[in-house]
Amino acid sequence: MSVETLLWEEDATGLAARVRAGDVTPGELVEAAIARLEAVNPDINAVAEKLYEEARRQAGTVDRAAPLAGVPFAIKDLGIAASGVPTHGGSRVPPFTPDFDSVLTERHRAAGLIAVATSTTPEYGLRLMTESARFGVTRNPWNTGHTSGGSSGGASALVAAGVVPLAHASDGGGSIRVPSACTGLVGLKTARGRVPLSPLVSESWYGFVVDHAVSRSVRDSALLLDLTHGPDPFAPYAAPAPRAGFAAAAARDPGKLRIGVYRGSPLGMEISAETLTALETAVALVREGGHELEEIDLPMIDRAFMAGFARCVASAVAGSTRQEAARLARGMRGDLERATRLIARLGDVVTAGEIYQTLERLRAACRAMLAATARFDAVLMPLIAHPPLPCGAMDPKGMDVFIEEALDRLRLTRLLRVDRFFDELLDKSLWFTHWPAIQNVSGQPAIALPVHVTAAGLPLGVQAAGRPGDEETLLSLAAQMEKLSGWRTRRAPLKRPV
Repeated sequence: MSVETLLWEEDATGLAARVRAGDVTPGELVEAAIARLEAVNPDINAVAEKLYEEARRQAGTVDRAAPLAGVPFAIKDLGIAASGVPTHGGSRVPPFTPDFDSVLTERHRAAGLIAVATSTTPEYGLRLMTESARFGVTRNPWNTGHTSGGSSGGASALVAAGVVPLAHASDGGGSIRVPSACTGLVGLKTARGRVPLSPLVSESWYGFVVDHAVSRSVRDSALLLDLTHGPDPFAPYAAPAPRAGFAAAAARDPGKLRIGVYRGSPLGMEISAETLTALETAVALVREGGHELEEIDLPMIDRAFMAGFARCVASAVAGSTRQEAARLARGMRGDLERATRLIARLGDVVTAGEIYQTLERLRAACRAMLAATARFDAVLMPLIAHPPLPCGAMDPKGMDVFIEEALDRLRLTRLLRVDRFFDELLDKSLWFTHWPAIQNVSGQPAIALPVHVTAAGLPLGVQAAGRPGDEETLLSLAAQMEKLSGWRTRRAPLKRPV
């Protein structure tokens, strides 16, 4: 078997085992990943920075006893520092090039992972499709006319295209799970405080953002979490320690679980028949696994909840763009995309008191939801309301006009109630993805499950949300569903190695 075929067929755990057995060297894996990237990137456009020479250097020095020794990897072009690597955040704003590593980068390297590239993201991770003025459109390896999702769309495209078996990703409103749902991958949104974001930040978007990865297999996601979890001295809070370890959880039978099923839309908007079919496929797998199922509703998670989330994000973007302007010691009007600029202006309109009140309302709703679902080991629900959209289908111009007109009215009178405005904004910004922000606000773990491929040949995943701090049960359940379904062997049809 050629190294290129090995890279295509194996997951990260399998590749590392081959390195330890002496079947393949880290250098050979890195060269295969580089060759694969050069072959497919013209089709998918998923790379922000190529790191080939540093990857080759690391391949010669990596500890071959490390758990993921020599496994090719990609890091997202947002929210993580790797010394000497420019971070663009998907923006035309001049990049930040750190002279230090994030704690997570240090843990990736200690695990033996070798980054061959940084992956594309929409500007500052603000869209759930990876399209930016800086890097252009990132495309889905299953069908390059369609999106790979966002904001970790470059990461998911590289994994789905067989360049790397897993890739760093982050999630502030679905940005690990939505790309996974679009590209047929496993995407674990970890519990709040599980993986540190320091030293770049202590928390991001009021604690909504977490970092982890997208992967081909459940066991890869679990093993990587074993190697990267745990607070550092700068972490503002920490998730509870795992009971026995994440890889061990993925390897064991989950036993009989009690699973809730939520079929509604918190926005009261259309859900496609394909999405409901995907959810029903997941329900059938859970039933086949011998678990108890119960249909539920979540009335506390409504349009007001989602509007509150949008309000907090706009506020965070306003603060982040101010920080960037301070870094550059100049304005950025000509660098920022119009949509980002308008969201930041909108965030500046909302007062600090309104944000505090909004956060308290969101937390109260989450307490009510967690109390209502405490009897369940996990809750199944959709992730994307429609199959992966055609590229360009969420052109921000319509939303830009809407925000600009609202800002004009807000300048005239505060009586365009801000609550009402954010409610109206939902129909333009979240019609593709109604659900994932719930767990960003609650801090729960949630995992994207690649259960379905549409008749048109596009992946469409759903998610399972777990109890706070309990990734182990989710990973055990997901591994069982993976075994029953066989999804681990699915590959995108793009330029399969021969």
